[in-house]
Amino acid sequence: MHFFRTSTLALLLLSTLPAFAAADDELGDYVPETNPQVIRKLDQWQDWKFGFMMHWGAYSQKGLVESWSICSEDVDWCGPPKHNKFAAKYADDYVGYVKAYEQLPTTFNPVKFNPDAWAKIAKDAGTKYVVFTTKHHDGFAMFDTRQSDYKITAANVPFHTNPRANVTKAVFDAFRARGFGIGAYFSKADWHSDDYWWRRYATPNRYVNYDTRKYPERWQNFVKFTHAQIGELTSGAYGPIDVLWLDAGWVRKPRATDNKELTGIADFRPGPEDIDMPGLAALARKHQPGLIVVDRAVGGPYENYRTPEQKIPDQPLPYPWETCMTLGDSWSWVPHDKYKSARTVVQMLVDVVAKGGNYLLNVGPDGNGELPPEAVARLHQIGQWMRVNGEAIYASRAVAPYSAGKFRYTRLKDGTVYAIYLPADGETSLPSTVRIPGPAPAVGTDVKLLGDESSLDWRRDGDATVVDIPDATRQHLAGGYAWAFRLPGAAPAL
Repeated sequence: MHFFRTSTLALLLLSTLPAFAAADDELGDYVPETNPQVIRKLDQWQDWKFGFMMHWGAYSQKGLVESWSICSEDVDWCGPPKHNKFAAKYADDYVGYVKAYEQLPTTFNPVKFNPDAWAKIAKDAGTKYVVFTTKHHDGFAMFDTRQSDYKITAANVPFHTNPRANVTKAVFDAFRARGFGIGAYFSKADWHSDDYWWRRYATPNRYVNYDTRKYPERWQNFVKFTHAQIGELTSGAYGPIDVLWLDAGWVRKPRATDNKELTGIADFRPGPEDIDMPGLAALARKHQPGLIVVDRAVGGPYENYRTPEQKIPDQPLPYPWETCMTLGDSWSWVPHDKYKSARTVVQMLVDVVAKGGNYLLNVGPDGNGELPPEAVARLHQIGQWMRVNGEAIYASRAVAPYSAGKFRYTRLKDGTVYAIYLPADGETSLPSTVRIPGPAPAVGTDVKLLGDESSLDWRRDGDATVVDIPDATRQHLAGGYAWAFRLPGAAPAL
């Protein structure tokens, strides 16, 4: 197992983490970064802890799942959705549905798009960086690319006359103005490109649909096209970018197991899909020195951090990582989505951070360009908790024992440890006395609960810190999603 090496601080923190196998959607060894600029950026990214993601495109106007409905694999999330009004008439007509889907940009006119409002909402939620879908697998670019007419600024897209038609630039500028780190999601696959899904052949699955060894020039055209779009995004036209978040992990150099160990998703690859990641990363970093590159689910030197999707690892991971998760059930906007409670999100965030990860929370704007009101309400509630307890989250790192019963632990560089109590369902207030296993506060220091300035009586009993909590404090903090105890000097300063 390879370990992430950034600085003395990172080494000391990671040396305490147990070995843990990569999540099952992550392939290949983790290779530590050696570029000092990238290492510094990774350390800064780890300080941010809480990020905001948005899947948004022409599909949003019809409440369709992003891209996957035009993929013909026999899995639940592919094909025309059964309960969607737009897709219903194409239930038995895949070809007709794909044609209709590809025409969605001609009616896409999100006149209520206001990136400043998005950034304000994300800031209110306590998030520190944004990852925006500049282009998903369907190939529709949400930026003013010169490589294709399948883009938000094309003449046949009603929104192209809007002053904010170059959506990606408008989003990046608005979030950067509020101090956010900037991440560009970009799919390496492009199902609209004739050099990826060649119209001469059928498209049986997500992979390129022709033998790239038989038609190398066609594949090289696609590689050049992809590099050119990455060059555009990372150029100065879109301002400083911190993270290049690459999706479609199947677009990669071949492995010995390809076409041998089928996974149940029609996993047959007509030919290698080597996108030339060394050249792509070099091009992007020429424009953006220190850029974090996340070639997700691939492994190797261009997956600077890993991204378990819709799940939280059981234990800390020995490399930088980020759980990406939806606030609702869907990545993109769908009608009547079911959103997680603020309490659930806060407790997930605490669990992720205690294990040394970042938490990237996704909300899909609707077809008009607005964030759903129910999602906005949840984000505001999360932000209320973060404004009180953020010091236990931001710029923290994992510390043993990571978790113990209802407690999760984080630490700051000055040696302060936070023991965060996660109440059970129906538990609305803290007990009058708690036993906090593990790290001991420095002798003579004040133990406090974030959100209340009262110094609490505490004592050590064996390997636990016993804290007495007055009724007034318990009542003051009642109803919290989680409660954070500050334990000064419980770990060595670094």
